[in-house]
Amino acid sequence: MANSRASVGAVSRRHFLQVSAATFAGLTVSAWLPVAMARSAAAETVANARLGDNSDGFGAFVRIDIQGNVTVISPKIEMGQGIQTGIAMMVAEELEVPLSQVTIQEAPPNEALYADTILHGQATGGSTSTRYVWNPLRTAGATARILLTQAAAIRWNIAPSQCVAKAGFVTAPDGRKLGYGELVRDASLLPAPTDVPLKSPEDFTLLGSPAQRLDTPHKVNGQTRFTIDLSVPEMRYASTSACPVYGGKLKSVDDSAARRVPGVVDVVKLDNAVAVIGVHTWACFQGLKALEIDWDLGEFASMNSEIIEAGLAKAITTDGVVAVEKGNIRKALDGASSRFEATYEQPFWSHSPLEPMTCVVHVRPDGCDLWVGTQVPGAAQATASKVTGLPPERIVVHNQLIGGSFGRRLDFDFITQAVQIAKQVPYPIKMTWTREEDMTHDMYRPHYLDHLVAALDEHKIPNGWEHRIAGSSVVARYAGKLPPTGIDRDIVEVSKEPVYALANHTLRYIREEAKVLPVSWWRGVGPLRGTYALESFIDELAHNAGVDPVQYRLQVCEDPRARAALSLVAEKGDWNRPLKKGVGRGVSVSAVFGSYVATMVELEMVGEFGIRITRLVSAVDCGVVTNPTSIMAQIEGGTLFGLSASLFNEITVADGRVQQNNFHNYRQIRMSDAPPVEVHIIASEASPGGVGEAGTALIAPALVNALHAASGKRIRQLPLKRSGYYIV
Repeated sequence: MANSRASVGAVSRRHFLQVSAATFAGLTVSAWLPVAMARSAAAETVANARLGDNSDGFGAFVRIDIQGNVTVISPKIEMGQGIQTGIAMMVAEELEVPLSQVTIQEAPPNEALYADTILHGQATGGSTSTRYVWNPLRTAGATARILLTQAAAIRWNIAPSQCVAKAGFVTAPDGRKLGYGELVRDASLLPAPTDVPLKSPEDFTLLGSPAQRLDTPHKVNGQTRFTIDLSVPEMRYASTSACPVYGGKLKSVDDSAARRVPGVVDVVKLDNAVAVIGVHTWACFQGLKALEIDWDLGEFASMNSEIIEAGLAKAITTDGVVAVEKGNIRKALDGASSRFEATYEQPFWSHSPLEPMTCVVHVRPDGCDLWVGTQVPGAAQATASKVTGLPPERIVVHNQLIGGSFGRRLDFDFITQAVQIAKQVPYPIKMTWTREEDMTHDMYRPHYLDHLVAALDEHKIPNGWEHRIAGSSVVARYAGKLPPTGIDRDIVEVSKEPVYALANHTLRYIREEAKVLPVSWWRGVGPLRGTYALESFIDELAHNAGVDPVQYRLQVCEDPRARAALSLVAEKGDWNRPLKKGVGRGVSVSAVFGSYVATMVELEMVGEFGIRITRLVSAVDCGVVTNPTSIMAQIEGGTLFGLSASLFNEITVADGRVQQNNFHNYRQIRMSDAPPVEVHIIASEASPGGVGEAGTALIAPALVNALHAASGKRIRQLPLKRSGYYIV
């Protein structure tokens, strides 16, 4: 392993496979992948701003020990999306071993070895994981199979082509058989193959077939331990109260009452927070309530949602920066038979994962250990190094399974805070935020306004449209500034290249910062924002033309994969079946994360404002399928996650403070309210696309379009709760 790491630069520049003898007397294969791959704007910025722009290559190791056990070091973090099962399936398919024979081990922080070539950093996010590992990890598995086969052929003095690798064994024509474990020593001494053919999809025996996730049994029976469950020797518990207004500071604190709470061990002051340390979390929470804190609330203490919304409304009327200029939209609008315009609004959203921000830290004079679930282990290591003053190699990150993230753990503010606390005490601490602290000190999905004006011909078909987007820039927060173009590429995704044919298309971005709230990426990122506005607008254009919304979309959509997804969802959703009064269907279709997805919602009105969702149907073309079970689960979960946000969720501000502080006023959809999500996977031989965020990006416009079909009312502002709607 050490030798492999020492040769990272030379190997990656040559883009070939390096095989070395493992220190445990087995076989280790490192796969390397060129970096010239398309990557999302959001993902690129996370990598460049926080992790360093690493362009050398990718290192993922497949190990086989002398017992024949296969270990894959996963460069991707498991946070409920099932990626590590997919990774195991890729290796098992090419290596020709049963899935049960593969064990996953998460990679430690190491930018040189584990930098994602799509993200340009060691990070998990942006629905990139399958796209990123698809070729290199299959290549690693295939390389190991070739070397093991060659080792057997040499031992038997026959041609490798006469040998068959299957189920962890290599078999000769006469029936002789050797297990992989018996061959690894010899295989590790062979030169790396220069040409490694991979299986075609029609030859897959495991990939493309339903498989149970490897992490499911232990999660179901309670054996799985997340960060919030961990305990290390001599550990104490900690929780914090940070200034309720973003940017504020601690002036003073009277902690005398808190120190009298049974179980409280210590109270630690930070620049903008106070931490209570105790023998259990209950002591910490009670101690926090007993603190008397005087805050310097800072410059945003008078901010409120009305001021933020007024700023956006003013900004959307300005020109901003041009992101797309195709044709001549001014001329098209002037010569149009008619125009149609609309403005759509999306609120701030909190991530609010089930497991709040939690981190176990032990700071010692000679080193620091972190136990934490994070999407960016390299950034976790870097921030701990900065706080402690220790070199990065003295910071050990024990990455944990993540109990929900949705983009929240792409940030590491909570890790920084935990290390700041642990630095002041001699024992390890487990810092856990309360639900209230987690929700009111989040990194929020920005508030956006979209304004579109379409130039329509005599048939009310668009010759083009002008699209303006106003909102905060997550890219600028991460990178410290916008790129020289002035364009936040994440914000303009989907809007920049819609699936519809437009002869004239102008897209403008107007940056308008809320300032009082820090912003970050939220499940669905740019494609979520873009799909909501475009699919609401195209639906309005269809109704304006008096044309069926599916047929209207098919008339103006030229992308064959988008058309196929839309046609399938209409077929499976019984789009043309007559409905009774008060029942309506809505649809949306988009190209997101390298996949093509269409979603249909059918709902029934109960009274004027009650909504009963009766059907949710999705069709997805995500290219070559790894595990259909995981794809269906991700579309189902992402759809319902986005449905909660569309119906109920928004973050509002009064006197500089976030008003929503727990699930009683930031509601999630209940099991009794959620219909089954029907998922139909389209067979495809295209390169794999992402699905973890795809369902989330499609549900909001399908929902509001169905509401219009059922009630005749067009809602352009999310969530629907704002307009009085509720689920029944």
